[in-house]
Amino acid sequence: MNATLLEAFDVFTQEIGVWWRPNSLFELTPRGDGVLRFEGEARLVTILPSGKAFEIGRVTAWRPGELLAFTWRQATFAPDQITYVEVRFEAVGEETRVTVEHRGWDAIPQDHVARHGFPLAATQMRLAEHWRVSLGALAQQIAAKH
Repeated sequence: MNATLLEAFDVFTQEIGVWWRPNSLFELTPRGDGVLRFEGEARLVTILPSGKAFEIGRVTAWRPGELLAFTWRQATFAPDQITYVEVRFEAVGEETRVTVEHRGWDAIPQDHVARHGFPLAATQMRLAEHWRVSLGALAQQIAAKH
């Protein structure tokens, strides 16, 4: 992405509600994804059309321009089912590489509605495709600012 480390981090965190792309395979709630936003350095929520907030996860690392980490739950997850997202921001020449690792899906049973019966490798592949689409939208959001 043609942005500084801090610019990429700021657009990722402050404008996630603009660039995030919902995916019907990984809906955050049965009512859709709503509008995502980070509430400071504390948590990631989505605001549903009804105005109700659903907490997706808690921020576990907030290092602007370097690392963002948070837990991730869909509304259909049991209380003990949590996945983890780690976002790294790395300078590559004049650009910033944004890398997302979304792990913990092996703890979500294959027959869970969020996995659609897919084996773990297929779930991870489809999730990676989803993140690629959203990160492409992040890059477009950043480019629109330049």
